[in-house]
Amino acid sequence: MTEQAAPRRRPGRRPGSADTRGQVLAAARKIFAEKGYDKATVRGIAAEAGVDPALVHHYFSSKEGVFVAAMQFPMVPADVLPKIIAGPGEQIGERIVRFLLTMTSAPEAREPIVALMRTAMVNEQAVGMLREFITDAILSRVAQALSIPPIRMEVAFAQMFGVLMMRYIVELEPLASADTEELVEILAPTVQRYLTA
Repeated sequence: MTEQAAPRRRPGRRPGSADTRGQVLAAARKIFAEKGYDKATVRGIAAEAGVDPALVHHYFSSKEGVFVAAMQFPMVPADVLPKIIAGPGEQIGERIVRFLLTMTSAPEAREPIVALMRTAMVNEQAVGMLREFITDAILSRVAQALSIPPIRMEVAFAQMFGVLMMRYIVELEPLASADTEELVEILAPTVQRYLTA
């Protein structure tokens, strides 16, 4: 009677684990909190979770994808930005403002963003992680795509960050209950000037 070979374990997966994706997310939250966005790596997250890095890529595609899932962001910038940047340059301000206001109008999309904004105001690690992610995943990409100095994109973002903070955290009226289209009409020309003047 021949000896049977032991069954081969699937690569990248812990034996007996029912929630590998959840373990990767828990590991990612820990690594991002300890090292920040810039210094965190897919390999480091995989090691913390006890899985192969290929499995992290399988679930999340990239470090950005892991961060977005771990922080429960409603979108992956790499998926959305090309659509916002595409189109007439004289309407980029309107597209950016409309996208941000429309996305955050839904409570389920807004809540993780507001939670991270609140945390960043009182936690040095959180603000560093948020700054690195915003710079790498959003601001640098848009500034490069539009061929503008980074400070112009940062000022445009600061304008919208302030609006979101006043609208959803401070709940300043009438801004908090203003119609999205009314705010687009008010804000778009200012954001447009930052990006194209």
